[in-house]
Amino acid sequence: MNATNRTFTMLKPDAVANGHVGAILNHINKAGFRIVAMKLTRLSLAEASEFYGVHSERFFFGELVAYMTSGPIVAAILEKDNAVADFRTAIGATDPAKADPGTIRQLYAQSIAANAVHGSDSDENAAIEGAFFFSGREQF
Repeated sequence: MNATNRTFTMLKPDAVANGHVGAILNHINKAGFRIVAMKLTRLSLAEASEFYGVHSERFFFGELVAYMTSGPIVAAILEKDNAVADFRTAIGATDPAKADPGTIRQLYAQSIAANAVHGSDSDENAAIEGAFFFSGREQF
């Protein structure tokens, strides 16, 4: 499979803490995605700082890192034709109040900051983000 058929997602601490993991994974499956790798983990301060390094100069960086280290997350690699764009549609707008009805964020997010799920924004970032959590040894 080429990169355009895979994307990365992370169910954020709020989704895990609120018991939404099963419902969100079901939503992902119903949207036609196949989960090819998945793990429950907790980001360290160093890992969260590295993962979100692109935002290190932004005013919200410290709050973002604190939030992402506040509890466990579920990291997953998803597979489907047009995976990145289709998953961005499935999760909805960052602000759950502006997310389309039936999207993951509209259904499960609490706020712009606690927005339940991360989805890669490009094929390149999907590959980078997936590799951050999963070694290149896995063959699916």
